[in-house]
Amino acid sequence: MTRLAGLLAGFVALALAGWALAFQPVGEVRVAALPPEARATLDLIRKGGPFPYQKDGSTFHNREGLLPKRPRGHYREYTVKTPGRRDRGARRIVAGHAAGGVLVPGEVYYTDDHYRSFRRILE
Repeated sequence: MTRLAGLLAGFVALALAGWALAFQPVGEVRVAALPPEARATLDLIRKGGPFPYQKDGSTFHNREGLLPKRPRGHYREYTVKTPGRRDRGARRIVAGHAAGGVLVPGEVYYTDDHYRSFRRILE
């Protein structure tokens, strides 16, 4: 049984490594380089809220197919306030969540053009 568990773990590690090589997000951005509003939103996500917009935390469906394919409900979107805008604007953070709503490290993305492009946020 232990050997089987080891083989399974090895297979999963290889699959994840292959995924990492096959998928390259449009770009990357360090937290420090994000606009202050995006850093504030990221802090709220880490704390679990409260969020200022009703749609924050809703499922992001990845219809554009720019992010890695994940099961429905894995990605959630959060509004990044845009100064001078009365509506939600185009800026969002999209974050991967595991069971129980736990944030998945390495699966947090920023878009400032309403999902036309994404940059993975580097911690």
